[in-house]
Amino acid sequence: MNLSGSTRVFFILGDPVAQVRAPEVFNHLFRRHGVDAVLVPALVAAADLAAFALGALEARNIDGLLLTVPHKTAIVGLLDRVDRLGRVSGAVNAVRRNADASLEGALFDGIGFTRGLLDSGATIRGRSAFVAGAGGAGVAISASLAEQGLARLSLFDPVPGRAEAVAARLGAEFGIEARAAASADPAGHDLVVNATPLGLSAGDALAFDPARIDSGAAVFDILMKNQPTPLLRACRARGLDAQPGFEMLVQQTPEYLSFFGYGELARTVRADPSELRALLAPR
Repeated sequence: MNLSGSTRVFFILGDPVAQVRAPEVFNHLFRRHGVDAVLVPALVAAADLAAFALGALEARNIDGLLLTVPHKTAIVGLLDRVDRLGRVSGAVNAVRRNADASLEGALFDGIGFTRGLLDSGATIRGRSAFVAGAGGAGVAISASLAEQGLARLSLFDPVPGRAEAVAARLGAEFGIEARAAASADPAGHDLVVNATPLGLSAGDALAFDPARIDSGAAVFDILMKNQPTPLLRACRARGLDAQPGFEMLVQQTPEYLSFFGYGELARTVRADPSELRALLAPR
């Protein structure tokens, strides 16, 4: 990578941040297509988010931020504008500084998830989903599923009141049956999603019991490290259709690129995502 004084800089903020794969994807694309830009991971504690984010975006060669756990919801209060999915979800995973110095956020996790589902030939409209985790990624996925015509959503989160608040917002916005699940029981749903960090660390408990998943359900674990995760292995041992989160990142990458002003590159990636699939595939 040939960095120079004119290189445009992006950060991805998280705590932890070692698990993110977005720098692999974006820096590969920037090199491959001759874009003078770089995406750098930054380990930023929750207490330091506001100071870091606002300070970084004062630099005129830093064009934007990507957000991962736990910052997707906390960053919203710092922004001047948020897109519809971000507003409903109360979370964003991309922030840019506009020409007028305003800060604008957007949420792409759920778009990537649902686009991957639809491209695979799956149906969302009229189906039911169980989502474990009502943090930024879980809310994004839930909101995008609702926008695509999901009939019923059960959302579980161990933090008291979090799933209830999200379910109420999604039900009101999209007119679907949305409820907070009393436990992490995925039974009775067509789509089952792990949107928690469980599985990132050795010794983590499973996000839910694979034995409770209906035999015809599709399972998604959005983690992209430690593949296949213990959850995926347990589900596949039962013969379930269980997939990791690579496609979600593949499908949302063009959304990020468009948002940050790289429309031509976004169209190229959207037309042929095979390069990114090969890059992210487990080795």
